Amino acid sequence: MALTKTQIQEIEKAAAKFMYYHRPPVEIREKLDIGYHIEGQSVYVFEIRPRWDKPEEKIEPLVAKATFVKAKNHWKIFWIRANLKWYHYKPFPYSKNINQFFDVVGEDKLSCFWG
Repeated sequence: MALTKTQIQEIEKAAAKFMYYHRPPVEIREKLDIGYHIEGQSVYVFEIRPRWDKPEEKIEPLVAKATFVKAKNHWKIFWIRANLKWYHYKPFPYSKNINQFFDVVGEDKLSCFWG
């Protein structure tokens, strides 16, 4: 089941706010930037950077994920480990709305998302 049009609009609004406050300065965005995308029931946050061995090629390593659980009307928050598996973010595993998800990722109390 896909997200509703209203939910997508909420995500885009929250993501725009997050990007405004957390993107790197314009002068370094060619070397490091962040982005997001929506896929199914999930929102992904990722970095955009040159590949270490082929700098002309861009890579987009994933940083965080929120998945909407309709039955419980909340978002599950995940972080990705070096083994490329998703894990619940234990200090704040669920959020009531997408704004809280972006706030948790931006704050990153345990340095799980941004290292």
